[in-house]
Amino acid sequence: QVQLVESGGGLVQPGGSLRLSCAASGSIFSSNPMGWYRQAPGKQRELVAFITRVGTSLYADSVKGRFTISRDNVKNTLYLQMNSLKPEDTAVYFCSAGSRMALAPTDYWGQGTQVTVSS
Repeated sequence: QVQLVESGGGLVQPGGSLRLSCAASGSIFSSNPMGWYRQAPGKQRELVAFITRVGTSLYADSVKGRFTISRDNVKNTLYLQMNSLKPEDTAVYFCSAGSRMALAPTDYWGQGTQVTVSS
């Protein structure tokens, strides 16, 4: 019902910035929660940030103050602006969405985009 395609990942030096984009299509509405997860090799997938059904943005403590999640409802695109990147941010980043009535964005997933922070 929902398709998500991430883009914008790549290699960046510590302290640099990247903006990830997630193009959503299918049966998705502005009230669907959407967010970003990441998974480093050998580690569990963790929540980075998400936007609730009412538009509240929530962040993991590890990225708070450095990352900003936003959503363009006209374009059905989710963004993650990542500033002051650290090597610890290296991971595959996944766009995600929940059903219309879901509290968390865990029902649909994109394919992931690699972010590597290294000098």
